[in-house]
Amino acid sequence: MTAPRSARTYRLGLLEGDGIGPEIVPAATRAVDAALTAAGAPAVEWVPLPLGRDAIEEHGTPSPESTLAALDELDAWLLGPHDSAAYPEPHRSRLNPSGTIRTRFGLYANIRPAKSFEGAKAMVPGTDLVIVRENTEGFYADRNTHAGTGEFMPTPDVAIAHGIITRPAVERIAHTAFQLARGRRGKLTIVHKANVLRLTTGLFRDVCREIAEQYPDVTVDDYHIDAMTVHLLRRAPEFDVIVTENMFGDILSDLTGELAGSLGIAPSINVSDRQGMAQAAHGSAPDIAGKDLANPIAMMLSSSMLLQWLGDRHQDAGLRTAAAALDAGIARTVAAGTCTSDMGGSAGTTEFAAAVAAAIADAR
Repeated sequence: MTAPRSARTYRLGLLEGDGIGPEIVPAATRAVDAALTAAGAPAVEWVPLPLGRDAIEEHGTPSPESTLAALDELDAWLLGPHDSAAYPEPHRSRLNPSGTIRTRFGLYANIRPAKSFEGAKAMVPGTDLVIVRENTEGFYADRNTHAGTGEFMPTPDVAIAHGIITRPAVERIAHTAFQLARGRRGKLTIVHKANVLRLTTGLFRDVCREIAEQYPDVTVDDYHIDAMTVHLLRRAPEFDVIVTENMFGDILSDLTGELAGSLGIAPSINVSDRQGMAQAAHGSAPDIAGKDLANPIAMMLSSSMLLQWLGDRHQDAGLRTAAAALDAGIARTVAAGTCTSDMGGSAGTTEFAAAVAAAIADAR
């Protein structure tokens, strides 16, 4: 399993975050290192950076300016989950670390696959789809304004949130989704609520339909968000790429992760045209933190997606080969019966990470 050697050494940030983050992020880096070795590609330079609860104690904020400035100098980074709901005030009420990073770096595309594993339990076996989520506006008021917030209370008894949809943002996420569909099974589904939110999600639907004219090789349909949840439960394997706004994408990707087997296997990357971040779709799971129970698959697969994204961006065959090796190593490990308890197995985080690294090495 060899590929032309990379022409450069990549520098990747490590932000372990909170809860299970300090367990699953190292598990992912172990798998990445093994995959790079198997591919004959140079090792990456890992750059640890403070973020989350520990950063509050040391820097007075969960998202230190020094960390954000350092990220801008790196090729990409891995972000562990955060537990901002448990932060002390005033940090709990402010923009969380993930939102801070996505907003600061304009990471407009959140790509969240859901794929079931052979040999593992799945609510809907055969699920293999991708949610493409617009990541900068929509109904998430902590991300849709340049300054301040789109959510406010004019009186103690009235709460208001702005839902913002713009043509430029929809155009760029639509192109991302159509290009992805073109490289998969050639099907794209637009999810909206244009029967009620006619102007906002209606604009989202209509702009996506306009962009569809540039991709005549991709089959397009669309569904209301409420109907889409039912269709996914009944026939998830029939869907390929789903494009939608921020909040709808967040909700649907949690659903599809469970349909495929577990939120513990739900990966994602957040990317702009220049920068990328691997981030598991699940949360920090503080109830199992430090117990060696967490499933690291989502973080591993997110890291693989990031290697693929970097490989495509830099035309680096070594990174692409490493991404394929990592995916295959995870699949072989699960098929062999080694998995964590959320997938019906008994392996701990560390044991599973070791098994994946061994599976990758054995396939060389």
